Amino acid sequence: MGNTPDAHRTHAWVLHPNIKTDYSTRVATDALAEAVSLAHALPGLEVMGETVVRLPRAHPGKLFGKGKIAELAELFNAAEVELILIDGHVSPVQQRNLEKDWGVKILDRTGLILEIFSDRARTREGVLQVEMAALSYQRTRLVRAWTHLERQRGGLGFVGGPGETQIESDRRAIDIQLVRLQKQLDKVVKTRELHRSARAKVPYPIVALVGYTNAGKSTLFNYMTGAKVFAKDMRFATLDPTMRAVKLPGGMDVILSDTVGFISDLPTELVASFRATLEEVTAAQLVVHVRDFAHPQTAEQAQDVNTILETLGLDRNVPRIEMWNKSDMLGPSALEALQNAAERSDNVYITSALTGEGVPEFLDAVSRRLTPDKTQSELALGFGEGRARAWLFEQGLVSEEHQTGEGFSLSISWTARQKKAFSDQFGPKLVSGS
Repeated sequence: MGNTPDAHRTHAWVLHPNIKTDYSTRVATDALAEAVSLAHALPGLEVMGETVVRLPRAHPGKLFGKGKIAELAELFNAAEVELILIDGHVSPVQQRNLEKDWGVKILDRTGLILEIFSDRARTREGVLQVEMAALSYQRTRLVRAWTHLERQRGGLGFVGGPGETQIESDRRAIDIQLVRLQKQLDKVVKTRELHRSARAKVPYPIVALVGYTNAGKSTLFNYMTGAKVFAKDMRFATLDPTMRAVKLPGGMDVILSDTVGFISDLPTELVASFRATLEEVTAAQLVVHVRDFAHPQTAEQAQDVNTILETLGLDRNVPRIEMWNKSDMLGPSALEALQNAAERSDNVYITSALTGEGVPEFLDAVSRRLTPDKTQSELALGFGEGRARAWLFEQGLVSEEHQTGEGFSLSISWTARQKKAFSDQFGPKLVSGS
């Protein structure tokens, strides 16, 4: 069975160009490790080796110098490599030249992430967004990328006319496809807005889990909901947003949202195309930033997450708390240092979503953050307003009730959000006297 063609795995090699003029805060070895983990997230690849390539500057034509290209070629030939994954931006010209010199296929960081997202997408929206991002990426690859496309295309003049180059024709075809996909995506987003409007009528706050990819969001989500969301030690294990109603230990009902993991240097095509996927974050009443404190660059990862949240336009007034996750992977001294740091802040909680250690305390904190001030109201409902009365009892808002000659007099204890939900559903006149 192992010798069948279906069992063939593509031999890949991961390169991280460590360029002196690059002002990234990522340590080269950590960046390479992340790139390797991205490669492992793509099925069918077998990583044969990994290399940090130190460069004084990027060569405009081939990224690397002639000597380094020859040196790497020997490595690739010995390992029978078929695919090179370059952890960084590779221009179309550089890609073409390197593929010609090495005789292999090349994917840069953007191309690799697009491949992973394409493999992970499950919902209609996710699939459409990946297709759009991939087309936007391919469109940039057409710009003077392949000399064989620079030929003049003949024709009768009906489509583009004589003189249109193949590049222009291909780019126009991509633009038409992008417009078509955008129309389909707009319909899907409109449906999601309807769902969000329906959820807004339910007086449940939304708690959004955000964090760097592989920080443990999906593991926490599964722990809290019992859901079978795919959770694995893998980059982008969750692509599509998942939402579940959850009852917190104190009895409060919330809607929990698990989002796609963030990552440094997220391709611009994906930031634009996946804005709709992350809209649930902007609608949240509480944002939980799940951090992997077993990772050596947890501070840099946190900064990347905060940068993307700013890009999304998240209101700074939305409460945020941090979950310092993976405490089970820390040694005693590191854990003690972490506990000392956590004690100096009011909004961080040390947990292990895998073992459940610290999660009950974290959930209590979520309940406290989401418990707004309540006001007392006196409502007078007629006998014909049974639905409104039933709603109040279903929500547990009635503290006292007396029957009158015309209906019922109720003492209500509720939040501003609950009061608005009642007013929206049954009319403001019922609460105007409160």
